[in-house]
Amino acid sequence: MEGSVVGTLEGWIRDPLTIIVTLTVLFLISFQLTLFILILIPVLGLVIGRITKSLKRHSEEVSRKNGESFSIIDETLGGLRVIKAFNIEKLLRNKYFTTSRELLDAKNKISYRRDMASPLSEVLGVLLFTVVLYYGGRLVLRGQLIEASAFLGFLGIFFNIINPAKALSTSFSNMRKGAAAIQRIEEVLNTPVTVDDNPNGKLLTSFSDRIEFRNVSFAYDDAVILDNINLVIEKGKTVALVGSSGAGKSTLADLVPRFHDVTSGEVLIDGVNIKDYSLESVRSQMSIVTQEPILFNDTIANNIALGKSNASQEEIEAAAIIANAHPFILKKEGGYQSNTGDRGTRLSGGERQRLTIARAVLKNPPILILDEATSSLDTESERLVQDAINNMMQNRTSIVIAHRLSTIRHADEIIVLQKGKIVERGNHEQLLALGGFYKKLVEMQEVR
Repeated sequence: MEGSVVGTLEGWIRDPLTIIVTLTVLFLISFQLTLFILILIPVLGLVIGRITKSLKRHSEEVSRKNGESFSIIDETLGGLRVIKAFNIEKLLRNKYFTTSRELLDAKNKISYRRDMASPLSEVLGVLLFTVVLYYGGRLVLRGQLIEASAFLGFLGIFFNIINPAKALSTSFSNMRKGAAAIQRIEEVLNTPVTVDDNPNGKLLTSFSDRIEFRNVSFAYDDAVILDNINLVIEKGKTVALVGSSGAGKSTLADLVPRFHDVTSGEVLIDGVNIKDYSLESVRSQMSIVTQEPILFNDTIANNIALGKSNASQEEIEAAAIIANAHPFILKKEGGYQSNTGDRGTRLSGGERQRLTIARAVLKNPPILILDEATSSLDTESERLVQDAINNMMQNRTSIVIAHRLSTIRHADEIIVLQKGKIVERGNHEQLLALGGFYKKLVEMQEVR
């Protein structure tokens, strides 16, 4: 797109201006002969246009294949362990080579048509000049319309049109290529925003009372994920969401920071519909710890301070201590200035998770959302991370999603979801006494 704009912008200002001025002079010399030229030019333009028309289609193919090529490289580098474990190096290599060959073929088609446009316009320009010379020469010999001296001047001025016209046709070819790039960019830019910020929304400066789900339903297209959920989470309480995969636990938690908006019903914070608050102010009151710890290729200190960029070293260390991360950080060669590597690859799973907890602690929000924060860890790491989570949850309102039920025994209320509906609710002892779905889950995990 950049090449298309930069390469054609100058030509689209200069060349049309040159053509317009030249045609004006030609009209003054001979109106009829210039009119004859203007009849011929669209015919020649139609021929060139048919060649350049396919450039946009092939440019779209090049952009798509280029994206596929980079995607394969990224997936290959990110999944090297799996690729080696399953001996699929040859499969991935063939997939990449196939995409590369298709990319090369598409580029060659573009180059062929683009390079053909210039010599073709050269030939057509000479042909046009020859036709004008023949037609005008016959008029001069017959003594019609124009004198010989004026005709020679006409030809000399007309010759000045040919180069700008060729440059214009080349610019048009480049524009066709650029149009394909612009179209792919616009597909991303014009993607509908499913969660709109409220420009006149109130600022949620503090959380003082409760989070309420009132008759909440949520659906993707025709698939109902949550069905008529009613739930109140009082300030300072811990509510755990349990259930089988696909029950709607993560979706329910995602409605609080407005990663999705409800299909029907309301989510309220302190009695106000969450949509009536500004999006930024709502999210500023929350921290989220996900199952997969997300770290950036930066220092440990900067990863911890992600939610509070002006944090002091003392605040960063205090957060790390609460998250049980301080001891292992000090063992690193660079301490808090050690680099975590791309996606935190220089740290173990437990170390990465404790850093994300330290990040959440440093932000010090009143609301915590913990999405299976310990499910992918070994027993020792789980204990350290769970201790860190318990430290962090003190005096905070927490929504905890957990498959390992041992981590949510002490929750104030446990919500059991099945197929998007609340089927059981209560604390650990109450749900065991019910002898329902929750008790079956506990027994299955104890058998394991």
